[in-house]
Amino acid sequence: MTRQKLPGMYADGGGLYLQVSRSGSKSWIFRFAMEGREREMGLGPLNTVSLSEARDLALEARKQKLRGIDPIEARKAERASRKLEDAKAVTFTQAADAYIKANKIAWKNPKHAAQWEATLATYAKPFFGDFAVARVDTTLVLKAIEPIWTTKPETASRLRGRIETVLDWATVRGFRQGENPARWRGHLDKLLPPKAKVRTVEHHAALPHGELPAFMAELVLQKGIAARALEFAILTAARTGEVIGATWAEIDLDAQIWTIPKERMKAGREHRVPLNPRCIAVLTEMAAVQTSEFVFPGGKAERPLSNMAMLNALKRMGRASLTTHGFRSSFRDWAAENTDYPGEVVEMALAHTIGNKVEAAYRRGDLFEKRKGLMGDWWRFSTTGHASASEASTELEALP
Repeated sequence: MTRQKLPGMYADGGGLYLQVSRSGSKSWIFRFAMEGREREMGLGPLNTVSLSEARDLALEARKQKLRGIDPIEARKAERASRKLEDAKAVTFTQAADAYIKANKIAWKNPKHAAQWEATLATYAKPFFGDFAVARVDTTLVLKAIEPIWTTKPETASRLRGRIETVLDWATVRGFRQGENPARWRGHLDKLLPPKAKVRTVEHHAALPHGELPAFMAELVLQKGIAARALEFAILTAARTGEVIGATWAEIDLDAQIWTIPKERMKAGREHRVPLNPRCIAVLTEMAAVQTSEFVFPGGKAERPLSNMAMLNALKRMGRASLTTHGFRSSFRDWAAENTDYPGEVVEMALAHTIGNKVEAAYRRGDLFEKRKGLMGDWWRFSTTGHASASEASTELEALP
């Protein structure tokens, strides 16, 4: 039978066939039916598996079928088991490092990878970093998470999610099998209290908006790039990263617009910011000392201001309890309590993502003209304590 040369299937008996392809290659096939389903199982090429070996393999397959075992599924399970055994040398640390290396190119913020590495190195790896990733179970996951679940709930929640992701990656790569011991729903949520209930959420420390004019009067007297960056951040209601990463290419002084590209925005969407007169004055001052592409240059050449610089400026003012991000809350509270601007205008000024998908689909614009009026009123209030132009005009004329 092994001398057959014409393409086709040649029976040897008992479900064993020699398959000759059109190219002339020959291989052994075991045909069988399981639960009414016709199946074919490859047993190897003729140049590797002899006729007697093929008959032995077919015999073993028939015996499995007699015991109600699908020979193909049994072979898959055996291969998976061998692969799992081979993977025992792959530790959790190796799996985590491989996952981060494979995915960090897609992370917009370079610090994201560093945060992943730091979180896992600090809290997970001491407990099971050197363990085979296949051996990581619920007990080990809890050893890493439980000590900080009530004291650092936000960190613990991120840690759990990152462990879950690494283990999912390891499962897909064939390094482990079974359910993910770090999953929350239907598993760890039965063992740990919800994050929201273990400790009151701590918001960014914010200055009551009524105190803002006096604070801004003090801030404008402060010297240094960090003080000007803080002013700019408050008057534009922008995030720290958006301000310190601002480049001159994003600034249009003639149009009085700051256009932040989508790559630098949290929501991944371009954001135009109307610039009020004080912002223009700050930019003019920065242009006079320009040393790089960054509007607010740092101490190192071709590097922006440090993300700690504005916090340090607050400390020098004796305001260490405040955060830069907290001024966004001051802006939001002021807009809600002191103005009649619609909520969506305020939210868009803060560059928040629209939660309602239907609303987001219909509102394609950026409400720029309305935001221009809002930010102008914010500048007037921050400078004089009055939101309307008529109330503020006299005081503004007296300012230098």
